Amino acid sequence: MLHLKEDFRLRAVISSVKLAGDGSDVTQTSMIWKKQDEEATINCNHTKDYTYSQMYWYRQLPGETMKLVVFTSTAKPDHDFGNFSREKFAATKPDAYTGTFTVKDLEPTDKGLYFCAVSKHSDTDAPSS
Repeated sequence: MLHLKEDFRLRAVISSVKLAGDGSDVTQTSMIWKKQDEEATINCNHTKDYTYSQMYWYRQLPGETMKLVVFTSTAKPDHDFGNFSREKFAATKPDAYTGTFTVKDLEPTDKGLYFCAVSKHSDTDAPSS
């Protein structure tokens, strides 16, 4: 959880998309306290194997549904932020096992749940043998 002065906080929930097992193989920063105008970085890592090289960062603001902010992959250095601003968010994916997500220039509207998930690349268009 990311906490900011004057009840201003972001919460980074230890959670994952459970692709196999009980989900304990994906962990992230659980709580962070920050002040307005600072930045908050959440770390995520997993103990699956190297083929789980894709990482997804989600955000859920109070009263809203969960939204994908950025998709990262070790195979693609240019991360996909979709409709979200690179001025506001940043992400790193240095290797298959780790990644970070940063919210820049924190403001009260950034308060919410943030979490990561990992997945294995699958090519559904590959020809059958």
